[in-house]
Amino acid sequence: MRYLMVNKFLHPNGGSETYIFKLGEALVKKGHEVQYFGMEHEGRIVGNKAESYTSDMDFHGGSKLKKLTYPIKTIYSSEARKKIRVVLDDFKPDVVHLNNFNYQLTPSIILEVVKWRKETSRECKILFTAHDYQLLCPNHMFNNPATHENCEKCIGGKFGNCIKGKCIHGSTAKSVVGAMEAEVWKLKGTYRYIDKIICCSEFMKTKMDTNPVFAGKTVAMHNFVEHVENGPQGRGSWSISENEPQPPSLGLKYVLYFGRFSKEKGVRTLIEAAKKLPEVKFLFAGAGEYAEQIEALPNAENLGFKSGKELDDLISNALFSVCPSEWYENCPFSVMESQERLTPVLGARIGGIPELVEDGKTGWLFESGNAEELAEIIGNIWKKTAEKTSDSKAQRDDRFNLIQIKEKLQNLNRPDADEYANWLISML
Repeated sequence: MRYLMVNKFLHPNGGSETYIFKLGEALVKKGHEVQYFGMEHEGRIVGNKAESYTSDMDFHGGSKLKKLTYPIKTIYSSEARKKIRVVLDDFKPDVVHLNNFNYQLTPSIILEVVKWRKETSRECKILFTAHDYQLLCPNHMFNNPATHENCEKCIGGKFGNCIKGKCIHGSTAKSVVGAMEAEVWKLKGTYRYIDKIICCSEFMKTKMDTNPVFAGKTVAMHNFVEHVENGPQGRGSWSISENEPQPPSLGLKYVLYFGRFSKEKGVRTLIEAAKKLPEVKFLFAGAGEYAEQIEALPNAENLGFKSGKELDDLISNALFSVCPSEWYENCPFSVMESQERLTPVLGARIGGIPELVEDGKTGWLFESGNAEELAEIIGNIWKKTAEKTSDSKAQRDDRFNLIQIKEKLQNLNRPDADEYANWLISML
């Protein structure tokens, strides 16, 4: 099978890029041909044999003259249509798998795929993996950046609300362009040509299904994970024993947050919770607007951005990690990366997080944005691992028993990229 992976970025940039690279590798291992289409970039690591890519569009840099053309190019790109046609004629794919394409590539590429299918009489399915809410919400998050409140006003195609709320970077001009882009493609009905939509959570599926064009085409499937040696599919570095109060790897006890230090990620709420727990050690690994507030906490340390083995060790040795998001998080890699390393997660009860964390079984959940409840649960877990006292409620409550939690984490059976690729091909 010939498989054309489409994504605006073809260089390492975020979760969607990790997804297309790993999935592409898995498909190749199974004997399928995979090529990629997107923007040219000096860091590009995948591509197509025709060497056909669109020009790099840098919204945060570039010349002023180039930026003047961006409002039109973000809605419709004749360049993207011409460039993808070269790839279609050369590669002749059986599947075009769309990922993040709005604004830089634009939905105009869908029209070109449809035109190519008709002119060549080829059967070529159009698949779309929704990594965010872009097709329903012009700022792709269902979250107003000015008020930091979750917002679903654009559901039903009421995209004028994006302008009213200045939902794209707090800018009226950018919000007008975003609303226009959404309105144009709604009126053209272009998305009806998509054959199947993969949603990375049941929560996202319920949102996508509010659009009659998408309902009936959606399927929910959590993202794949990369299995690690100490994860559920690995050998494990410690054995479950009721005689062990905690895994020996913990050593110095700490609670971990890793990711962006931003309001929608719930970092401000976590900071407030940390202030109530002077006895608890917090480690933060990341960067963002709340760095100074974190560094001001006497019981916290900002380690900065970490990756690779450094991050792996931090996760593996944490008492537990916290995912305190306050936006509609779908299938956060931070949760699955922790669980793969047998590190429980305390997550916010929002978006797709409750699908990954079973409260009191494989981790814990709290009301998103509730610093009081977050502090209470962290405190209870911390006490559970401290010296035993007969009158401690936390000691009597199996909900906070780390050994039992980790035992259940060992039984998780999430697909890796190879297993996900098998599922994908069977679905097609």
